[in-house]
Amino acid sequence: MSETFSELEAALKRALAPVDPPVELEKRLELTLDSIVELAADELENWELAGLRDPRNWPRAALGPTAAVVVGGGAAVGLVLLRTQRRRPKRKAASRGALDFAGRTVKDVAREALRVFDDLAPGR
Repeated sequence: MSETFSELEAALKRALAPVDPPVELEKRLELTLDSIVELAADELENWELAGLRDPRNWPRAALGPTAAVVVGGGAAVGLVLLRTQRRRPKRKAASRGALDFAGRTVKDVAREALRVFDDLAPGR
């Protein structure tokens, strides 16, 4: 009985082992997220307040910037998480415990968030 259980356990471990995505897929995802963030920033940059003078235009005038904030923000968060996850093995190897690892991860997330927003700054 225990032999069958250990065989089953070994089979489950093999079947559920984590698989790293191909490098090409990761790069394509990063480029896609980056372009979405840039498109959202362009949409916000081109938004005009002049259209808000007439209250009948408010729903239509607010839809573009609202969608740009939601979609661009989601893409920016995804981009930060993707880049942070990529460097996880280095952080884990360099850390001296769980607390140090968590601190390094928080610093890495903050650094990547600043990098994403710096890339969007005018005159980049």
